[in-house]
Amino acid sequence: MRRCLLELSCVLIIFFLITSVSTAFAQKFPSIPQYTSPAEYEKATGKKITKFNEAPTLAELVKQEKLPSVEKRLPKEPLVVVPVEEVGQYGGVWRTAMMGRADTMHLAREVGYEPLVRIDGTFSKVLPGVAKSWTASKDGRTFTFYLREGMKWSDGAPFTADDIMFWYNDIIQNKELTPTPSRQLTSDGKLVKVEKINDYTVKFTFTQPQGLFLFWLATGVKPFAPKHYLKQFHPNYVSVDKLNEMAKKEGYDYWYQLFAVKNDPWMNPELPVIHAWKVTTPLGVGTRVSFDRNPYYWKIDIAGNQLPYIDRFTADIVESLEIMIMKTVNGEIDCQHRHIGQSRQDFPFLMEQRAKGGYRILTQQHASAVVTSLFLNLNHKDPVIRKIFNDIRFRQALSIAINRKEIIDMVYLGQAEPWQISPKKGTPLYYEKGAKAYTEYDPEKAKQILDRIGLKKGSDGFRLRPDGKPLTITIEIGRTALGWPDAAEMVKKYWENIGIKTVVKVEDRSIFTARYQAAEHDVVIWAGEGSAGVEPLLNPWWYFPVSRGSYYAPLWGLWYETRGQSGEEPPPIVKRQMQLYDKLTTTMDSDKQLSIMREIIKIAGDNLWHINICTYPDECWIVKNNFRNVPETSITSGMFPNSGPYNPCQFFIKQ
Repeated sequence: MRRCLLELSCVLIIFFLITSVSTAFAQKFPSIPQYTSPAEYEKATGKKITKFNEAPTLAELVKQEKLPSVEKRLPKEPLVVVPVEEVGQYGGVWRTAMMGRADTMHLAREVGYEPLVRIDGTFSKVLPGVAKSWTASKDGRTFTFYLREGMKWSDGAPFTADDIMFWYNDIIQNKELTPTPSRQLTSDGKLVKVEKINDYTVKFTFTQPQGLFLFWLATGVKPFAPKHYLKQFHPNYVSVDKLNEMAKKEGYDYWYQLFAVKNDPWMNPELPVIHAWKVTTPLGVGTRVSFDRNPYYWKIDIAGNQLPYIDRFTADIVESLEIMIMKTVNGEIDCQHRHIGQSRQDFPFLMEQRAKGGYRILTQQHASAVVTSLFLNLNHKDPVIRKIFNDIRFRQALSIAINRKEIIDMVYLGQAEPWQISPKKGTPLYYEKGAKAYTEYDPEKAKQILDRIGLKKGSDGFRLRPDGKPLTITIEIGRTALGWPDAAEMVKKYWENIGIKTVVKVEDRSIFTARYQAAEHDVVIWAGEGSAGVEPLLNPWWYFPVSRGSYYAPLWGLWYETRGQSGEEPPPIVKRQMQLYDKLTTTMDSDKQLSIMREIIKIAGDNLWHINICTYPDECWIVKNNFRNVPETSITSGMFPNSGPYNPCQFFIKQ
């Protein structure tokens, strides 16, 4: 029925690094207020938190002497969260759904965002998280983090600098657990040096300035792990022979496979965590993943109530979006954006069913610039196709052959505008020429361009390659969300109108990923990311190939990712982008960072590295009417896992 509509301080880090960037990127979205301690809250508001309170279920356990008092469970300086609407009520179950067992990003978004430092609700400012504060050296090479004294893991064990050192010494520096450390942890090809200063202070030292390091940490990176628990599965503490024997007993071949499972917060109920909720029915057991409140959670509200308010979090494992939608309209989903709110085609049906489902629909602006991007493989393994694809005139012809207005009206319900390569309007990196380049609909001009290139038509009316073989382009899609199959079928019609034989192929995500990373594809569809907040700086893959994950040039990206050890050396103009980005990441001045990024974006726009359809329409957050403290407007992102930045621990169910 629904598819009949067409498948229709906060402690300040160095001022120039944080304050200026947040000013430059600030947008009109809620920055969920928080204070790094009760003392800071009192200083800012004049109000004092005189006592701590806890959920009735925990108070009963304290009475039974099964738990220490709340005062002993909280750190010396708990983080204070200001509720979006009001101080909440304890109790209830937050019901959600996830798309199969592989959809663990849903759990990471709602439960797992507890990094060392956080991003605010505008995606533009770094805030305290696990670390209550930090300092950075003037040269941007050294970052010192101060932890919360008395903070505890979910089993009551102390959280200290030893947990960061275990992550550094035993996980990051172990080749079997971490074959290749993240680029953000290296400089000059050397791994960052991490030192324990005392039980609650740790220092990170790089050989070069790291202008984006704090923002990268705020994406959700957890540079810590529970040493007291995980060391029993690590060869630095237990013999490899014994570990391999343990692994075989649990069905694994090697110790590091066992370690990975034991360190999985969704699969191992025994793993201590610092999340608001801890898994009790793990992934892989039945059709529902369940979490109970963490009695040692380290945040409170402005009334001294230990968070979270909600007792339990659950995620039903379903096989299709249709099932998820029906659960929503039947009132079985309390608060969710992922999958349910992402397709504009579902919006009319969801609006129509609000009364039945007892929910409201809140607005989420996506951090991505474009909802549908078409990435021609500039590293194509067929030299004839590669030459055609690398001719900018060919890409220009394909672009102006597309009737963007028709796609916007039919697939995105008129809620977008034609767009090419640029962050959104209103952001400091907006590039108007790039945004509008070759977005006009002019199929006759497209035909003329293809004629000039020399792509002649065969007897069937479709164009031939220079070697006389038929020219056929296959568009591959690895995810059916966001109207991509419908948009692709319309693109097929437009391209065949100018003589380009086109095939649309929807395939399994794993096959899709393997093919494009190996440069086996013609064209793939994905969104165009990197628009809101600091995302263009942190996540510039849409503007130049930064890794093998580049949809339009995976071999150039692999070359950059491995510093020339693998992949394929790119042309000078792409190398210029890479050199600029290397300079940007070692620049501490935010204005200079923006200036460099503008040049990178200009090169991308002027060279039309890929073909884009339209801006990303607003998405929706489905929220039950009695589910409160959810912001009316927000940003959703793959880089900063929403709803994590909005502190879901302060969501509550109103009785």
